[in-house]
Amino acid sequence: MKKGYILKRLLRSVISVVIIMLVVFTLVYTLVPRENIFFEDATYRKLGGKPDDKTDYIYNTWMKLGYLDYVRINDYCMERYEAGSDEIKNAIQPDSQDTADFVAYYESQGYTVERYTVSGRAYAYKDRPILQRLWNWFSKLIQIDHVNRVQDPNNPDLERKIYFGRTPTGGWALMGSGTYHKYLIYTDSHFPFIHQNIITLNMGESYPTYQGMEALEVMFSSQGTEVKREVTFETGETGQSAINFGSLTYKENLDRMDKKKFTDHYANYSTFKDQSSMVGTSFIMGIFALLLAYGIGLPFGVAMARNKDGVIDKFGMLYIIFITSVPSLAYIYIFRYIGTTVFGLPSVFTTFGPSDIRSWILPIISLSLPSISSLMMWIRRYVVDQMNSDYVKFAKAKGLSRKEIFRKHIFKNASIPIAHGIPSALAGCIMGAIITEAIYSVGGMGKMLPSAINQYNNVMIVALTFLFSSISVLSVLLGDIIITKVDPRISLTDKAGRS
Repeated sequence: MKKGYILKRLLRSVISVVIIMLVVFTLVYTLVPRENIFFEDATYRKLGGKPDDKTDYIYNTWMKLGYLDYVRINDYCMERYEAGSDEIKNAIQPDSQDTADFVAYYESQGYTVERYTVSGRAYAYKDRPILQRLWNWFSKLIQIDHVNRVQDPNNPDLERKIYFGRTPTGGWALMGSGTYHKYLIYTDSHFPFIHQNIITLNMGESYPTYQGMEALEVMFSSQGTEVKREVTFETGETGQSAINFGSLTYKENLDRMDKKKFTDHYANYSTFKDQSSMVGTSFIMGIFALLLAYGIGLPFGVAMARNKDGVIDKFGMLYIIFITSVPSLAYIYIFRYIGTTVFGLPSVFTTFGPSDIRSWILPIISLSLPSISSLMMWIRRYVVDQMNSDYVKFAKAKGLSRKEIFRKHIFKNASIPIAHGIPSALAGCIMGAIITEAIYSVGGMGKMLPSAINQYNNVMIVALTFLFSSISVLSVLLGDIIITKVDPRISLTDKAGRS
């Protein structure tokens, strides 16, 4: 493989993802009315009788979500006068000279200046261009933690250092003070056992649903009921707690309970729960469905090809035609009905929960049905095509048995396109299955994107699009690399094979 090939493909992948994100930003931030984002916001509804507070909340939210830049006369005057002084009280009045200066300045900068309904005080706003929104999002995407990350004016004596230590649960850790995360690298008993918080992805804070949670936290945090265990905190306090010490981050204002547990300002945390995350749930279901599909589809497809026009081949074609022609919604419901009435399996995932293996059986099998059909069809086609090739006839003439020809030549060549699709199939496990998860009420990734669209959660739409498009584009590259390992004759260069 040419050394520069992977770098070129990676560059193309990055460009592809950026183009996809530009399209999504254009759709989300221009074609969808921005007022719709407040449909699920309880705080917005509570401000109905306070028009000035409601207007301020609306524009602050739009600014936070990247729609526009927003500034109030209060902010303008705070830069000129001391907070709480009589000068500020006079300056923010609708007929003050400072208000006139505020209006003139921001209008000259291209802002639209308006006044609050009740107080008459001025505020200004200006829409951000799409390219600026996209740039702001990508520029904040990769966060690198360091000792100067926390800037807390109420804690000027904050010590700034990186040092080695141990977590309260006994794991080794590289720790920080002045960093956003307390534990930069740490070990614990949870897979993958070694964790890091030095480099993280910032995809924004979910809104209006899952308010207060980062987009990645929504996708990767465990679900269900908190799992508590006996814990000894840094202060010596002991008790039952589900705290994940590796998630500790800086908190400016500590409450009474924080001071009982922690000796410093690192008091924000997530907790351990008894169910896997949305990504984890979809991946578990998807990976077992994939293994089932390959375990049934490949050998059955080979058997169909070797017994072409026989009973096995006709039975397999009947299954392929049924799965291809019948809508997936219909055959999943049919299969669910059979599973619940004949075998007594639960009709929805939540009946017994993820801890019971019976909850997984119907969703996994249902998810594997179309993949089994596809693999059977394609492996049969590839094998039949290879069996009619000239090299097979030549091998027969040399005296090789049918079994040897099939094992050494036919199956190897026929497996090349199948191997190419494995990374994409694994990527699909992470993305989830929308229809299957909806029918069985599985709390996985399949419901995330349609739910985010229905709830106008633009942050989650953008985050999910970035995650899905990045995984999809990279899976194609990985598939190309895999086929060079399966068949070294394939050369992924500009001059030979693929480019």
